Amino acid sequence: MSPRIPLVDLAAAHAEIAHAVQAGFAEVLATTGFVGGPQVAAFEREYAAFAGVKHCVGVANGTDAVELALRAVGVRPGEEVIVPANTFAATAGAVVRAGAEPVFVDCDRSTCLIDVPAALAAIGPATKAIVPVHLYGQLAPVEELRAGLNGLSEAVRSRVRIVEDAAQCQGARRRGRTPGSGPGAIAATSFYPGKNLGAYGDAGAVLTDDEDLAETVRKLGSHGGLAKYAHDIPGVNSRLDALQAVVLRAKLRRLPEWNVARQEAASYYDKLLGGLDGVTVPTVLPGNEHVWHLYTVQVAARDAVLAELEAEGIGAGIHYPVPLHHTGAFATDASFPHAEHIAAHTLSLPLHPHLMREQQETVVAALARALSAPRRRPL
Repeated sequence: MSPRIPLVDLAAAHAEIAHAVQAGFAEVLATTGFVGGPQVAAFEREYAAFAGVKHCVGVANGTDAVELALRAVGVRPGEEVIVPANTFAATAGAVVRAGAEPVFVDCDRSTCLIDVPAALAAIGPATKAIVPVHLYGQLAPVEELRAGLNGLSEAVRSRVRIVEDAAQCQGARRRGRTPGSGPGAIAATSFYPGKNLGAYGDAGAVLTDDEDLAETVRKLGSHGGLAKYAHDIPGVNSRLDALQAVVLRAKLRRLPEWNVARQEAASYYDKLLGGLDGVTVPTVLPGNEHVWHLYTVQVAARDAVLAELEAEGIGAGIHYPVPLHHTGAFATDASFPHAEHIAAHTLSLPLHPHLMREQQETVVAALARALSAPRRRPL
């Protein structure tokens, strides 16, 4: 049975754009321009303008976007890439696919974003890149990473690159800056269906102001060249489908207002949860314009609370239940207590542009009942 109040509502989003998608699909089918073509080119221009960067290169999915961005800045086999332990497995998986080794660091317990001092301290002779993850809809403090790198030796400054994982923050800004903007900057994003800007399947993009980096990513994702049978570098097949570009263009036109709706819903959750014992509400880092891909709270006995919410028809979720250094794929003996605490206590409440206030009130009332069970202990 579907939840009465879903975590996301993709059907409601589709209802707003169905006519535009149908017309766009018809155009692609009539012209048979399934790979590349005017729809992809138009989306890349439009999203670059929206994202505040000079170049947007569409790719097949967000994981490819991270991998190709890493490869574009020169990450090679045998090198190391610093990654927060509190992120989705795709971040570290992209590092491995680029031939490098992920080196995990802890996160800030309140914001859940990468711990900048820990990341700088983890830099070693094999470090080639740091991947700050812009999590839940707000940006990590990239400027602090850059400042820290600038305080290190010239050899380190020239070798270590920052590659932003911006899969969850379409439209977010930090002190006026957007992911991938600025000299030498590069960011990867995902258009997985549940994102603020989601396709009808897998899709992603790399964002940058650097023309050379954009060209390298485009080559890497098209078998190593920009023209048929031109293979300048070893590449892969990772291109944005024209049909997905149609969907993304239609949704992009509504994304600003959808993000505002998310912000308003998050503010209302803050108000409703303000006096509720046993709940830690999200922390927004000063200077951030949060777009609320997820609204995550922290509670004790999280799994039991989630089960009770589900029993009441509330589509809550967990992002993410296991820190990466505890997974079979990336297991290490290291301890990252903040990431471990967050993994054990974080609960994502329903949040999407079509969420009604009455639904939010129902969610919070159900959460209050779940938290009042006698077995609960304070967080």
